[in-house]
Amino acid sequence: MLRFILWRISVMVPTLILISMLVFTIIQLPPGDYFESYVNELQAMGENANGAQIQELRHRYGFDQPQPIRYLHWVGGMLHGDFGYSFAYRMPVSDVIGDRIWLTVLVSFVTVIFTWLVAFPVGIYSATHQYSWGDYGLTFFGLVGLAVPNFILGLVMMYFANLWFGLSIGHLMDQQYLGQPMSWDKAKSILAHLWIPTIIIGTSGTAAMIRRVRANLLDELRQQYVITARAKGLHPFRALVKYPLRMSLNFFISDIGSILPAIISGAEITAVVLSLETTGPMLISALKSQDMYLAGSFLMCLAFLTVIGMLVSDIALALLDPRIRLQGRSTR
Repeated sequence: MLRFILWRISVMVPTLILISMLVFTIIQLPPGDYFESYVNELQAMGENANGAQIQELRHRYGFDQPQPIRYLHWVGGMLHGDFGYSFAYRMPVSDVIGDRIWLTVLVSFVTVIFTWLVAFPVGIYSATHQYSWGDYGLTFFGLVGLAVPNFILGLVMMYFANLWFGLSIGHLMDQQYLGQPMSWDKAKSILAHLWIPTIIIGTSGTAAMIRRVRANLLDELRQQYVITARAKGLHPFRALVKYPLRMSLNFFISDIGSILPAIISGAEITAVVLSLETTGPMLISALKSQDMYLAGSFLMCLAFLTVIGMLVSDIALALLDPRIRLQGRSTR
């Protein structure tokens, strides 16, 4: 196990280097840069741009240097904790994502907990009561949850909330707390608004996990060891929990690799529709405006969490399921 962990960590380094090259190249693919986009935006509004100031900013942040030099400066800065400067927000990247990332983590964490609390009991019931009316009903609602995109559900809820109650369910807090430091009143406002994006974002994930829990548990319940345990008179609950449920959780552990980056990326389109103060709309805006340091640093954060999540999921799978062999050796 130790050799496996050390080998995976050694592989993570060149993987992240290749990802950083790919991210930097993709961000540079569109013609021009942030400053050219900014000048074109000013001209579209009928304003004149200060050419000398633009050139000075380009020189200060190295946009007049070759791309390999800019890449090395960018990567070297991240290694020292300097994620660069956001031109759109006119502040360091770490300050831009500071408040937003904590709100994103809060929304995503509560959504993940909501998904687990709903999906596992429903999936277990559906698997143990196969082809019952309850199974058919839960399957129907699960398929509806998979078919309806989150942002469509958000638009529908916003429409009916405004039509029936005259309320706007957008944002994560009341308007007077936007841009204000954290306080007890602001925290209460966030908690009051939190349940709406949790339900909207968690609907499709809950429906998908219900289907996977049901399918994997049904596969395990048909195994010979479960039939033997029941024939020997083992209590049905123990016969379910002791081995079949544990063996059917492999997919759940494998999802850790995708859960970690999803926690800070959030549901981008849904966040835009609901006007949430999370990192999703910020990332889309940075990509559109070619705010290189903000977009690139955020994408590298997602890549780092992905490789860490894959390592954690592989180790957890080996501990959970003794049938998995890390060395690839056959058993006799």
